[in-house]
Amino acid sequence: MSRAKVFLSAILAGMSIGFGGMVFLSVENRVIGAALFTVGLFAVCTFGFHLFTGKVCYALQNDRRFAIDLPVIWIGNVVGTGIVAGILHLTRNGASLQEKAMALCQIKLDDSLLSLFFLGVLCNIFIYIAVEGYARNPHEIGKYLSLFLGIMVFILSGTEHCVADMFYFWMAGAWSGKAIACLLVISLGNAAGGILFATMHRKIKP
Repeated sequence: MSRAKVFLSAILAGMSIGFGGMVFLSVENRVIGAALFTVGLFAVCTFGFHLFTGKVCYALQNDRRFAIDLPVIWIGNVVGTGIVAGILHLTRNGASLQEKAMALCQIKLDDSLLSLFFLGVLCNIFIYIAVEGYARNPHEIGKYLSLFLGIMVFILSGTEHCVADMFYFWMAGAWSGKAIACLLVISLGNAAGGILFATMHRKIKP
């Protein structure tokens, strides 16, 4: 796939996660919101979109081009989440969603970078469970349970997903130097957690 197509696919992946973030902010019940957020990863896995948190898990199993594509994917995810947030800001729902997003973003901005890093590590272990389970589980029900359980657990546990956080920062209008630093640290944590867990899993597979 050309790099331009990778970038477009990454934009679509960012938009998909933005849709998940939109519904999470729209409902009052966190459990329901976490379950419905799964629409984002469902779209990514079903249509083969390029999501940073999913792709980075397989960085050590692929070639140099794959590694070079990862920053392109990350930037595309930023653009995609921004598109969804921008559209929402033009609607009657924008103000209420912005208020909720601001509360979420403030928690992240008040946290330490060390905490954000390890919450990113934990998050992407669940992402690996979700995407690898979807890809490898031979049973249809198992595939979708992987997505639902992986996504719901990472959200309800309060871990940090860099692409979801991109959407929340866009929605809150909370971009700043500190926000970017937090997002980069979370991204590094996501990369470390996904790569570590995927590597350990690969070592024990027959």
